[in-house]
Amino acid sequence: MSGTDDALHERLLAFVGRPAATAGTGKDPVNLPMIRHWCEAMGDAHPAYRGPDAVAPPTMLQAWTMGGLSGHTDRSSAYEELFALLDGAGCTSVVATDCEQEYLRPLRPGDEIGFDTVIESVSERKTTKLGTGYFVTTRTDVRAGGELAGTHRFRILKYAPAPRAPRKPPAGDPPAGKPPARRPRPVVNRDNAGFWEGVAEHRLLVQRCGDCAALRFPWLPGCADCGSREWDTVEASGEGTVFSYVVMHHPSFPAFDPPYAVGLIELAEGVRMISNVVGVPYDEVRIGMPVRLEFLRVDEELELPVFRAGGED
Repeated sequence: MSGTDDALHERLLAFVGRPAATAGTGKDPVNLPMIRHWCEAMGDAHPAYRGPDAVAPPTMLQAWTMGGLSGHTDRSSAYEELFALLDGAGCTSVVATDCEQEYLRPLRPGDEIGFDTVIESVSERKTTKLGTGYFVTTRTDVRAGGELAGTHRFRILKYAPAPRAPRKPPAGDPPAGKPPARRPRPVVNRDNAGFWEGVAEHRLLVQRCGDCAALRFPWLPGCADCGSREWDTVEASGEGTVFSYVVMHHPSFPAFDPPYAVGLIELAEGVRMISNVVGVPYDEVRIGMPVRLEFLRVDEELELPVFRAGGED
């Protein structure tokens, strides 16, 4: 880092350990309607989240602390002061990067939520494809009835945007002597090798629990419903619909030509998988659109399952 960066980082480090929210309270107690909405959005029908003995999905931990559009009145000024300092240094953009959660006890309907948030760390100046800036991590301790129920760490990058290169026209043939860019290779391990063996045979295989017969995707070593490690496979018909989708504009990788649509496909068998939607322009993809499986050869070594819009061969 330069001397200027060192001086700024020293000022930023003064915020580490300062509270961002003290004795915060959830706007609503843990409740079944919010649990139901969450489960419907996530497609999670696990019986533990329904009925008189329901618990909240652990990943809802942060949801009970959110302030909504009106925010919380118990926030300190530390976070705003930190952001103002970064804005003044040219780091005017922000992007969420990741979160970590630790669960200590289940939350149940009726639990009153309290929380404290502290600025846990500020990194040195980092350079990313988006630009240069600082990673800021906050830690929120979530309590139910005064008892620590879990911890949520949330990390953002506050950065100065990098200058954008002029948009290139769609890639044509690579320059003479330069091989075309290759797609990233999928990670194949002992838990999913059977899936990729099926793809090589133009078969889309879905795991089926050997005890409760629940279908699951992606492939896992055990059943999420009953815990059994016994399983076999069923071959998917290839019929499906677009459950949700995003259009990728950025970042640009050499082997891809954005914008393109990535869909969460609900197969006829009831499980969902992520893949590309092909056969229509990216801006014509719609939720509920019928699609059908096909296999796309992307290079001499790799074929991938994709879904063609229209549901027709």
